[in-house]
Amino acid sequence: MSFGDLEKLDSKSREIRKMLIEEIHNLGKGHYGGSLSIVDILVLLYNVEMNIDVTNPGMENRDRLVLSKGHAGPALYAVLADKGYISKEDLNTLNKENTCLPSHCDMNKTTGVDMTTGSLGQGISCAVGMAKASKIKNDNCYIYCIVGDGECNEGQVWEAAMAASSSGLNNLIVFIDYNKMQLDGKLIDILDMGDMHKKWESFGFYVESVDGHNFEEMHNAICNGKKQYKPIAIVLNTVKGKGVSIIENAGYKNHSMGLTDDDFKKSIVELL
Repeated sequence: MSFGDLEKLDSKSREIRKMLIEEIHNLGKGHYGGSLSIVDILVLLYNVEMNIDVTNPGMENRDRLVLSKGHAGPALYAVLADKGYISKEDLNTLNKENTCLPSHCDMNKTTGVDMTTGSLGQGISCAVGMAKASKIKNDNCYIYCIVGDGECNEGQVWEAAMAASSSGLNNLIVFIDYNKMQLDGKLIDILDMGDMHKKWESFGFYVESVDGHNFEEMHNAICNGKKQYKPIAIVLNTVKGKGVSIIENAGYKNHSMGLTDDDFKKSIVELL
C-alpha cells in the first residue's frame, strides 16, 4: 500500500470515529470501547478489501461481513453510512423507537448488514455456514467475520472453528478483536485464553497476529491468508476505545459508558 493510501485510510478512520462518538452520545450511552477498537479493520474491509456494490447491496456474489460481536454495531453503522448504504441522519436514531439501527446488528432492519448478531458465538457459526454455502455455489466470495476476544470464551466459537477447519473453508477470514478486555474485567482475569495465536492455529487455521490499527499489516495478512488452503484467523492486537483518550483511559469500563457533554466535546476535538 502506498503512503497516500495509508494517509487516506487514517483520515477515514478518524472521520468514522467522530461519527461513532456522535452516534452513541446522541443516545446517551453505549458500547464505545469495543466499537472503537474495530473501526480500522472495518475501514480497511469496506474501502479496500471487500467485493461489494453499494448500489446493489443484495448482489449475489458479494463478499460478506459478519460482525459476530454484534454489540459493536455502532461502528459498522458509521461505516455503512459513510459508504451510502444508509443515511448519515439515521445514525441519530441509534436504538431509538422505530429505528433501522438497533443496538445489535439486525439484517432485517439495516441495509448492508449481512447477518443478525448479538448472541455471542452465533455470528461465527453463521459465517461458517455462509462460507460453506459459497463453496457449494462456487461463487468465489469471501466471508469476513469479526469476533471479540471475550466472545472467545464461548464454546460455540470453537465448535464453529472446528467445523470451518474440517470443511477446509479457505474463503473464511476471521478477525479476533484482541483488546484483552471484556464487559467487566480483563480477559486474563475472567477466563484466560492463553496464547490466542496458537489456540486458533491448533484448531486448523492459518494464523497471523498483527497490529489491529496498522492498515498495512492487516492488508498484508489478508493477502497472505488468501493464498492458503485452510481457514484464516487474523489476531488483531487492538486498544479498547482506540482513538479517544477519555474512553481509552476508562479501561474495561468503556465496554458500555456515557460521556458528559464536556468530555464529548473534548473527544470530538481530539479526532479533528
